[in-house]
Amino acid sequence: MQTDLISSRENPKIKYACALRDSEKQRAADGLFFAEGPKLCLELAKSCKARTAYATEAALQKTPELAALHPVLVAPHVAEKLAGTKSSQGVFVLFETPQPDPSLLASARRILALEGVQDPGNVGTLLRSAAAFGFDAVLLGPGCAAPFSPKTLRSSMGAAGRLPVLHAADLPHTLHTLRERGVTCLAAALYHSRPLDEAGRDFPDGVCVVIGSEGQGLRDETVAACDAAVRIPMTDRVESLNAGVAGSVLLWHFRGV
Repeated sequence: MQTDLISSRENPKIKYACALRDSEKQRAADGLFFAEGPKLCLELAKSCKARTAYATEAALQKTPELAALHPVLVAPHVAEKLAGTKSSQGVFVLFETPQPDPSLLASARRILALEGVQDPGNVGTLLRSAAAFGFDAVLLGPGCAAPFSPKTLRSSMGAAGRLPVLHAADLPHTLHTLRERGVTCLAAALYHSRPLDEAGRDFPDGVCVVIGSEGQGLRDETVAACDAAVRIPMTDRVESLNAGVAGSVLLWHFRGV
C-alpha cells in the first residue's frame, strides 16, 4: 500500500477518476471503468484487472483485504468527491474493461440478448441473473444501458466481470447468425406468443432469450428474427413486469438447457 495521502479534491488523478465515473465516452476511449465500495471492488478484482485503487484509512481498517489492491490513500473529503455523495464507502477502483472474444458466440449455448433496456437497474439485474443461472454470454443490442456504468455495476454486483458481455449493432442479424448454427432464439413478447410452459426445453444446440424494455418491448424486426415468441403467464392484476423481473423468470426457466 502506498503511504502518500491525496488531500486535494483538485488532484488530477481524482479529477480523472471522476471523469471515468461520469462519462461513458471516457470509459470507452480509455478501456477503463470506475467501481465503488469494498464488496463490489473485491468481487470485481476476482475477474477484472485493477489499474488504480483509492481508499480512506477508515475503509482500510474496516476491510483489511483491500490492501491487496495497493490503494492510494485519500482524505475523507476527497472520497466524498469520488463518491459524488456524502455517504462515501471510502473505496474506489479503476478497472480495465474486459474485452471478450466475439468468436465465443460460435460455441455459447445459453445466451441472453437485450434490446432497448435503458434502465441500468434492469440491465444489472439481468446480468446478475444470467450469471446465477449459468448463461454463457450476454448480447447488448442498441439502446441498452452501459454494463460498466456505476449504476449498472451496483445492480449486477460485478456480474459483468464474470460473464462475457458483447455488443450487437444489428441484433436481428446476430440472431439470424445464431439460428444458422441451430440456436433457438425466443423473443419475450405479448402478442402472437405462446405461454412459457409451452416453449419446451429441448434445445440441443442452445437457446437465446431475447428481451426488450417494459415500455417499448422488442422491435418487430427483432421478434421476426427469432424462432418464436413466448410470454410469462400472469393474472390480470398487472399489465406487465419490468424487464429485470420478466427476464429473470425466463432465465430461471431455461437454466438447465
